Amino acid sequence: MTENDLRDSLINASRRERTALALPADFDTLDWENLDFLGWRDAKLPAVGYVVGACEGGPVGIMLREVDSKARSRPQCSWCEDVLLPNDVVYFNARRAGKAGRNGNTVGTLACSHFECSANARRLPPLPYPGFDLESGRQRRIVGLRGNFASFVRKVRDDG
Repeated sequence: MTENDLRDSLINASRRERTALALPADFDTLDWENLDFLGWRDAKLPAVGYVVGACEGGPVGIMLREVDSKARSRPQCSWCEDVLLPNDVVYFNARRAGKAGRNGNTVGTLACSHFECSANARRLPPLPYPGFDLESGRQRRIVGLRGNFASFVRKVRDDG
């Protein structure tokens, strides 16, 4: 994926926002094989994050804003659903694509604060009982992450 492909993939960002976004520092050396989606926080705008993933028809990117509120208890990421979270989970809002977004409609989600979901899903899960197939458990987590991310993309895309 090139820088222009990434900027063009953002479905809920204005032309100005796409032009101004700061790419991840390691963009040129990313390990695409172990990423279910690329997620990063904007170095210039700490409350802004971006996620770009492969969907039907090519890459789809979404601009998110962290909501300034604290949960009463430790939340679980809606994408990787990791129960042993080694990182914080925060609430993000994403402007919906198209007319709905221009009218102020948003979609919210709980996600890992720095989008560590791909790494979380690839960690071997704890052994729940003797004989449990850990590799199969890991593969189910990866498939689940991809499905949860795709579901979020569909919600942002929907002009309903």
